[in-house]
Amino acid sequence: MSIELRHLAITKPDQKPLFSEVNLVVNSGEVACIMGPSGVGKSTLLSAIGGHLNHHFKMSGELLLNSKSIVHLEARKRSIGLLFQDPLLFPHLSVGDNLAYGLSPNIKGKRERRSAVEEALSQAQLDGFYDRDPKTLSGGQQGRAALMRAILAKPSALLLDEPFSKLDVKLRQSMREFLYSQAKSANIPMIIVTHDPLDAAHATGSVIELKA
Repeated sequence: MSIELRHLAITKPDQKPLFSEVNLVVNSGEVACIMGPSGVGKSTLLSAIGGHLNHHFKMSGELLLNSKSIVHLEARKRSIGLLFQDPLLFPHLSVGDNLAYGLSPNIKGKRERRSAVEEALSQAQLDGFYDRDPKTLSGGQQGRAALMRAILAKPSALLLDEPFSKLDVKLRQSMREFLYSQAKSANIPMIIVTHDPLDAAHATGSVIELKA
């Protein structure tokens, strides 16, 4: 799997570009980083890739997923996952049911789906957390659960918008290592927006700095 941006640019309503053209290729298992000052349009770029670009903006250039153009596809047909700063776990569901929500519909049967979730929880070092209330989890635990929920949906690519910003330094390092290892094991190309130079320093893919 791969995701590629060719001469991708976004213009504001006044026709001025948000940033210079972006060219980027992210292959299976790689984590690429997008950096840049606040307000330059990093989150807007992720929205454009995921198919959620505000209609006030215009995108030009090419966006390829597994060598096929997805520019004209609706967001739900792009098979691209998006993870935000907040884990956004459903408070009315247990931790396990949160992960089950993201499961591919190809996994059928109550026992098979439970087994897939339990395995994901184990990978996230959350063994025995299936019936736990999400509110009882620490910030790092919630982040790992949210990431596994996104991976269980089997996206063709995953976008992450400042996923570590609310974590302390130690937790950031732990989550970074977990994220990068999961990208590799799941063979999913990932693009992360970040302000942290350490995220970029440990990136397994390209590092791009957006400039106005």
